[in-house]
Amino acid sequence: MNRPNFINTPHGNRIAYHRTPGTSPGVVFLGGFMSDMEGGKALALEARCAAAGRAFVRFDYAGHGLSGGAFADGTIGLWLKHALAVIDQLTQGPQILVGSSMGGWIALLAAKARRARVRGLVGIAAAPDFTVRHWAELSVADQQTINRDGKLEVYSDYGPDPYVFTRALFEDGWRNRVNHGPIHLDIPVRLIQGLEDADVPWQTATAIAENLTGNDTEVILVPGGDHRLSEPGDLKRLVRVVDNLVKDIS
Repeated sequence: MNRPNFINTPHGNRIAYHRTPGTSPGVVFLGGFMSDMEGGKALALEARCAAAGRAFVRFDYAGHGLSGGAFADGTIGLWLKHALAVIDQLTQGPQILVGSSMGGWIALLAAKARRARVRGLVGIAAAPDFTVRHWAELSVADQQTINRDGKLEVYSDYGPDPYVFTRALFEDGWRNRVNHGPIHLDIPVRLIQGLEDADVPWQTATAIAENLTGNDTEVILVPGGDHRLSEPGDLKRLVRVVDNLVKDIS
């Protein structure tokens, strides 16, 4: 594994990244909750962009992967600031944001914040407002634990480390809701969603599409597709979708 480079954000965080030089529109990959930039989707896009001579950036939010900071200190708003710092400091010209799971939420927020730069968006099991849904699904006892202790640790099938859900994460997530009404973006958006996703209901993708105000949105439903969408066929589909989006906006 190649050693990453780092940027220091205005928010006091040291962010690890890998950047591939090339032509625009460039591609920026935004990972998911407790994921990192070494996943199959990020690496597949990096390889494709390098082969096509297209600019590409992947990075870790603070508290993720090789970046500094503690995961439990993170919120959607803070991780959004890291994404914007990456766009501002490491890219030039028009960009396509590719967001996986939570990264899809942050990509939507970043596209709204950088309208002049973001020209297209791809969501992979995009999970906007997932903290709102997750809070509603928690038991009363778990909600009380978060309110009393400020956090809740939950183990999952995705690794040995527990997911840490903090009160600050839920409160900040509510302030950064994006899929509760019109999403004012007039850019091409492609939403890839597995029908067997156990973490993000497939109806989330159709809700995003209904809320987007632009007229160039496509929902790609994958029969049998899970939340990761990282099987060889999934990666080929992702690369194809991004390639076609580059052609559309070029």
